[in-house]
Amino acid sequence: MYAVVMDEFGGPEVLRYRQVADPVAGPGQVLVAVEYASITFVETQVRAGRGPAAINRPTLPRVPGNGVGGRIVAAGPDVDPALVGTTVVTTTGGEGGYAELALARAEETVPVPADLPLRDATALLADGRTALWLHRRAQVQSGEWVLVEAAGGGVGSLLVQLMVDSGARVVGAAGGEGKSELVASLGAAGYVDYSTPGWSGHVVEIVGCAGLDLVLDGVGGDIAAEAVTALRDGGRVLSYGMASGSWSALDDAELAARSITVVGGAPLTPAEARALSSEALALAAAGRLRPTIGQARPLAEAAAAHAAIEARATTGKTLLVPDRG
Repeated sequence: MYAVVMDEFGGPEVLRYRQVADPVAGPGQVLVAVEYASITFVETQVRAGRGPAAINRPTLPRVPGNGVGGRIVAAGPDVDPALVGTTVVTTTGGEGGYAELALARAEETVPVPADLPLRDATALLADGRTALWLHRRAQVQSGEWVLVEAAGGGVGSLLVQLMVDSGARVVGAAGGEGKSELVASLGAAGYVDYSTPGWSGHVVEIVGCAGLDLVLDGVGGDIAAEAVTALRDGGRVLSYGMASGSWSALDDAELAARSITVVGGAPLTPAEARALSSEALALAAAGRLRPTIGQARPLAEAAAAHAAIEARATTGKTLLVPDRG
């Protein structure tokens, strides 16, 4: 089969498309013929050698990719053979997704509803469960003002929809005016470009002097710090990402002085993650949640896809598509 192999850490050019041996399903595993492979922003950071500590510097060589959609074509010796032929989305255990064939734990596969396109289901596998998890942790109330950072991205665009559906008034924040139309189409009440100086002042102009009730921080760094300045006293901040390259560095003394709550929560268990992915697919099949798929590139163009994501030249989710001739 063809796959994208990473032999070293570095720029997008370290992702090389070549032939490798076909994987074989072992105990508890299924083999998936990949139709779509999902790219996450964290994967670009890991490739560069600067990902979150828990997943940084994996063993090389490796085939990146932790989420795929496709059809099960083989089952391990102790797996129900009736699964063969099922269309699923699934995690891969952290690697192996950028390929024509990928292994997955049978218990981690999620059947795709018949009326949901597989590309949409693949886009929702990780981002959908993350957005639903964050939505529940935030416990947003109708009428609250919510700032969603990276609102033009895969998770952010879903968060905008979920918050609006809960009755919140949403300000979407992203880098570049080119994403304002997308964010507005998702139901946001306003948009700010955080690549412009003093952008938090524009947030206050939209929400009024009372300030935000909640900040959903998927960027970290200086963006998170400035976003908190637009929070009202007694507001909440939920940090879940570090797209800037570093986690939010919030001043504990300032937060305490302003009675701002940092929303926490236990990590998802595998069973919880699978259940949330299933729920996201069901919501999408019912027309209540739609992923934004900004680009779908051939598998051979994985390096170019990573480069575009890092250049902030994409919106929504990026997928890779194997060439099956």
